[in-house]
Amino acid sequence: MNALVPDVVDEAPPKDKLKVNYAAELAVKEGNELTPLQVKDEPQVSWDTSADDKEQLHTLLMVDPDAPSRKEPKFREILHWAVVNIPGNQLSKGQTLAEYIGSGPPEGTGLHRYIFLLYRQSQKIEETLHIDKRTRQGRLNFSARAFAGKYGLGKPIAGNFYEAQYDDYVPIRNKEFSA
Repeated sequence: MNALVPDVVDEAPPKDKLKVNYAAELAVKEGNELTPLQVKDEPQVSWDTSADDKEQLHTLLMVDPDAPSRKEPKFREILHWAVVNIPGNQLSKGQTLAEYIGSGPPEGTGLHRYIFLLYRQSQKIEETLHIDKRTRQGRLNFSARAFAGKYGLGKPIAGNFYEAQYDDYVPIRNKEFSA
């Protein structure tokens, strides 16, 4: 999975189980290239659950391990989205810890990987953290691996990713940040 092992996870999660779609049926497909403009709005994310899994809680994370670049990832990882306590596959009913922000690779840093990871929770996560979509604070040097360890999530049960590089939308996106 494009060096996601060992950069973000220890073992590649199943990739056919997590469907991520942006507007106009634009699907994330195992490392396809999308533009920051195409991914500026929160995507639709879905996964299959069995009948007895409808009340099972899940966590969804989205991270960029290539900040500021893949060659020099000193801010690895940047947290782009975090939702916990998702009942079954009802993402909208989960608790958002970090609001969604789209891709914003700096100019000249090449392609960045944007990874979606889905975990099955063994219990409810009690967390009061909330990062607004206009805030950078709390997003840099995030670790999906450490987060999963802290909350006993184990390995991801599904994953997907795309790649993006700088385009003219990035400066527009960056003006939205207040801190």
